[in-house]
Amino acid sequence: MEKSVGKTKIRIIQGDITDQKTDAIVNAANSSLMGGGGVDGAIHRRGGPRILEECRKIRAAEWPSGLPTGKAVITTGGNLKTRHVIHTVGPVWKGGNRGEPDLLAEAYRNSLKLAASKGLKSIAFPSMSTGAYGYPVEEACRIALKSVREFLEKENGLQEVVFVLFSQPDLRIYEDAARKLL
Repeated sequence: MEKSVGKTKIRIIQGDITDQKTDAIVNAANSSLMGGGGVDGAIHRRGGPRILEECRKIRAAEWPSGLPTGKAVITTGGNLKTRHVIHTVGPVWKGGNRGEPDLLAEAYRNSLKLAASKGLKSIAFPSMSTGAYGYPVEEACRIALKSVREFLEKENGLQEVVFVLFSQPDLRIYEDAARKLL
C-alpha cells in the first residue's frame, strides 16, 4: 500500500526491517542499547559489531543509565543495507493508562526529527512496542500513523517513510488503519 502526505510517500509493506535499503531503519531498542530479542536482536545480529560499539559509546557519553523511553539516537548501519540505525525505546504496555500512547508517539516523533536533522530522505519503521512489550497492534498502529502524518504535515524533508510489518495480520491492520488516517 502507498499513500502520500504532502511530498512524502508512505509505504506499508510486509518484510524484514533488516533488509531495507532506506537511509535509516528504526530499531525498537531496549534502554540498554546492547541488543536483545525481536527486532532489536535481529538488527544487532545482522548489523554486526560496529552498531554495538557505537551504542556503547552513546551509553558512556550521553545515557549512562540507559536511553529513556521515547528518546532516539543514531548509529551506523554496520553490515546492513541501510546507512544508519535510529534506536528508540517504545513503552511497555501496562493497560494504556500510564502514558503509553504519548511515549509511543514521542518515540516516532523523535526518530523522525533525528532523521530529518541528519538530512536523511528515507526511513523505515517496524511496528514498535507490539512484540515483547505487549502493545496491542491495533492501537499502536493508529499512534504510529497519526504521529508520522502530523510530523510530515509540518516537515517536508523526508521523501519516504516505510512501515515494515513482519506478519500478514499486522500488515492488514496497518493497511486498514492507513485507509482511515492517511
